[in-house]
Amino acid sequence: MIKIYHNPRCRKSREGLAILEESNKEFEVVKYLEAVPTKNELTKIISLLGIRAQDLVRKGEPIWKEKYKGKEYSEEELIDIMVANPKLIERPIVVNGKMAVIGRPPQNILNII
Repeated sequence: MIKIYHNPRCRKSREGLAILEESNKEFEVVKYLEAVPTKNELTKIISLLGIRAQDLVRKGEPIWKEKYKGKEYSEEELIDIMVANPKLIERPIVVNGKMAVIGRPPQNILNII
């Protein structure tokens, strides 16, 4: 099943959700600020995306700038930071089986549905 990691307050995330709704395919909405992915889930998502953890971090967020900017972190440390501070996870993320994309731009979602 298709799964979207969604933040309703984010315009791009809402646009991504609209693409899924228009596709008429079944999907699950995970409001990841409320239902925070576990470390294992986030590790799997990063693997499916084919990126490094640092590429999933929203570096413009105030919490990143105040607490983490300018320091070196391992993959595991970055994943722990994102699990502890889910606002730092880029959004939306759409997972479909063994494929995943970051919906920036939202049209990226069309590549996996």
